[in-house]
Amino acid sequence: MALRPAVDTEPTTTNAAEAFQNQTLRPILKLHNELFLSLFRSYLVRRKQAPDGRFSRITPPEQEAYIEHTLRTDQKFRNLLIGTVIGQFTSTELADFLADEAELTRRTLNMISQRLIDQNV
Repeated sequence: MALRPAVDTEPTTTNAAEAFQNQTLRPILKLHNELFLSLFRSYLVRRKQAPDGRFSRITPPEQEAYIEHTLRTDQKFRNLLIGTVIGQFTSTELADFLADEAELTRRTLNMISQRLIDQNV
């Protein structure tokens, strides 16, 4: 946990999922930002979409749609990304994650998607 960077967020006391997102997920995603970018670039190469493939030639809105579609439909890639995040949890954080797994998985994938979109993979 000492390796995790500090992330400035607004304090939240009304929603446990949002609190977990801000206290646990955001620092992990920030810590492993380059890893997520590398994983997605590797995914594009495997799918013959990069480096000179289709992905680099489509418009930013189409790239955004591609990223969102990939994270929604490619179960194997989704599991790799979620597993990368879960691997950084403490035992307590894992228990909290499993208590609301569907919601926290959705939030995690949304944040990863937004990171990929914002950084022009």
